[in-house]
Amino acid sequence: MTLAHRRAVDRLRADASRKERDDTWGRRNWSAGVDEVSEAVLARQEAADVRAAMAVLSPLQHQAISLAYFSHLTYNEVAEHLGIPAPTAKTRIRDGMKKLRAVIEATGGTEPR
Repeated sequence: MTLAHRRAVDRLRADASRKERDDTWGRRNWSAGVDEVSEAVLARQEAADVRAAMAVLSPLQHQAISLAYFSHLTYNEVAEHLGIPAPTAKTRIRDGMKKLRAVIEATGGTEPR
């Protein structure tokens, strides 16, 4: 009887240990699902906010920011593309970004990243 009792206790401990390992693994490897519909709606709204804010920029600021952010050019590449000094390109982008931030914050949108 002692052997049967010890075997039963060992089996119970093994089952409890296996359950604990499974729970730990599940907690480590669990990823929250993404609500693709709400993500798409938020992305469209952010894009609309940015497009509306871009409309208030001067043509020079609009062009510099478009090249920097949408064409992924550096300050120096923007300056070279526009044929202007690098500090001028930096100033146009910086001033334009300040104006964008102010417009988006005033309309209750999200800040540009």
